[in-house]
Amino acid sequence: MKTLTLIICYFSFGVTHLFGQIMVDSIQDQVVLIDHKNVTAINSSLESSIEDIKTQTNWKPYNSSYIPSSENSVWLKFKIQNRSKDTVINHLFSRAHYTTIYISNNNGYKKIKNGFYVPTTERNQSESFNTKLIFLPFQESQVYIKLSVNKTLARPIIPKLYSEISYLKSLKSEFKIQTKPIGFIYFYIISLITILIFSLVFLLRMKERLYFYYFGYLFFQLIYGFLTLRNTLAPLGRFFDQIPKLAFDLIEPIQFIFIAFYIFFVLLLLKVKEYDKLLAKILIYLGLFCLVFALTRFSFSHFIIEAKFTDTLFLIIRAVILPINIILLFWIIYKVKHPLLPYFVIGQSFFFIGAIVSSYVAYSGMNLIPGHFLNFKESPNIIFQIGLLIEVYCFSLALGKNVFVLQEEKEKATTKFIEQLEKNREIQETMNRELDGKVNEKTFELLQLYSEIEEKKEQQTKDNFTKRIRETEIVALRSQMNPHFIFNSMNAIKNLIMTSRNDDAINYLDNFSTLLREILQNSNRKKITVEEELEILELYLSLEKSRIKSGFNFNIEVTSKEALSQYQIPPLLLQPIVENAIWHGLHPSLKPNKKLTIIFDTTEDLKIIIEDNGIGRKESSKKKKLNDSMGSTIVQDRLTLYNHVNDHNIIYKITDLEVHGNSLGTKITLTYEY
Repeated sequence: MKTLTLIICYFSFGVTHLFGQIMVDSIQDQVVLIDHKNVTAINSSLESSIEDIKTQTNWKPYNSSYIPSSENSVWLKFKIQNRSKDTVINHLFSRAHYTTIYISNNNGYKKIKNGFYVPTTERNQSESFNTKLIFLPFQESQVYIKLSVNKTLARPIIPKLYSEISYLKSLKSEFKIQTKPIGFIYFYIISLITILIFSLVFLLRMKERLYFYYFGYLFFQLIYGFLTLRNTLAPLGRFFDQIPKLAFDLIEPIQFIFIAFYIFFVLLLLKVKEYDKLLAKILIYLGLFCLVFALTRFSFSHFIIEAKFTDTLFLIIRAVILPINIILLFWIIYKVKHPLLPYFVIGQSFFFIGAIVSSYVAYSGMNLIPGHFLNFKESPNIIFQIGLLIEVYCFSLALGKNVFVLQEEKEKATTKFIEQLEKNREIQETMNRELDGKVNEKTFELLQLYSEIEEKKEQQTKDNFTKRIRETEIVALRSQMNPHFIFNSMNAIKNLIMTSRNDDAINYLDNFSTLLREILQNSNRKKITVEEELEILELYLSLEKSRIKSGFNFNIEVTSKEALSQYQIPPLLLQPIVENAIWHGLHPSLKPNKKLTIIFDTTEDLKIIIEDNGIGRKESSKKKKLNDSMGSTIVQDRLTLYNHVNDHNIIYKITDLEVHGNSLGTKITLTYEY
């Protein structure tokens, strides 16, 4: 009898009130924590930690007066016990934005987080309002619960403890209620993705701003759809749960961003500027305002403004924007006479209806009234999305129609263009017939005159060129052997004979005569090989060495004599250069060791380098007389003519060798180029 009485009392008190503790193993359905005799509460600052709370002594029974706000949190305290030998799973339901649970164990307190603004990775489970609690056999724990909100909620927070079975039933029931809203949001997202893909194809193909604005309009609507989906029990697509605070702060700015893209899109679609420039300018400013407001609104809500001001700002902006949009709608209808205007009017009308109805439902709280036909999950957003989706369909049809309109305009323009071309052709033919006779007469006369002039000009050019070649060849021949050299050579021979050095005189005379013979033989040739030029140069230098004697040395470096036979140059090109180096560079020099280096480099193309350590060109120019050697000028003129008539060039370059302004000599470089 005593046992029966205890059982009756046990069930009379909900099986949870015994011994000042909540018995989790006895919860059959749910336990409401508010007004529960074993649950106490305390208000605290948002920054209070579990260590601070444990030291508090002014705990009072938890009732409806304890409401968390953006300035303070509510802490609950109670003991909980699992008296069974099995592990018991319960679920804590709480609509607080941040629900933090501390359960005592052997190591202190285990911390569990959940809530609408807690990222999925930090939650106890994916649902933001239900927290899974696991109690081991015979476990007895002290529990602290911190309830915090980002802003004051429209409905009171009534925390409850559910049994596992009851939780699953409520979850199934809630999912059944949300099935249709979730289905519509999925339909909305899939529709946008489909149209978005087509708009992207058009954008990539056409590369026009019209399709860019439409793509932006659809893209940000798609983001808005995923932001809405986050607030449901949808099994897929709730990736914004990873960034809940950012997602909440984005939901309104995103709407203004796609409205801005929509305004810019309409401007181009209806060609508003062609009908009313003032209206077009106002629409541009309105679009820019929407973009600026979206960025400002996001920055303020995410970093500055407290949550309690967001609802007020929401209503103020819509109270301003919606009337302006209605005025602009009628202005567009009145001014713009574009063929696609009906699509715009229908789409814009549904947009306004959806925006006005959703704003009214959100403001009045109609969606929160149990049993009301608008009492379903995310009803304000879904109403707005219905209007948006119809508008998107209208604009998609408008874009399709626009292709036909553009094609018709193109065909009309093409027809007019063809007609104009035909008229122009007829006029041209008439003019041509009149002018043909005169043109033919004048053309014949001009052709004759032109032929005569060209023949005279060509002959004159040939004569001038031939004359210049002959003059250059004569000058070159004259310059190939300096009279001073001949005179000095003869004196040298005379001196050798007088001093009875007959053998030296004979050798000198042999070399001298050989050099003269080579010069005379090659003077009439247009080209000789570099190998032949080298032989003449060696003869000439040996004579100069014999005559100048001490203080003068020359060195000839050849990469490959066989390779030199493959290259041709004007005959006796190098002798005047070398003679100039000796008599105008080295001879006046006071240096004890006068050096002349000649390099024939055939590692790539032919390069000839003639370098002396004489007084340099600046000092030499001071000592020269008016009738002195013109070797350098003649060489350059000969190369200019040579390059003109051959398929390869010989580049002539003079380099002054200096260190700190002091002359070290002169370097001549001749480079063979194709």
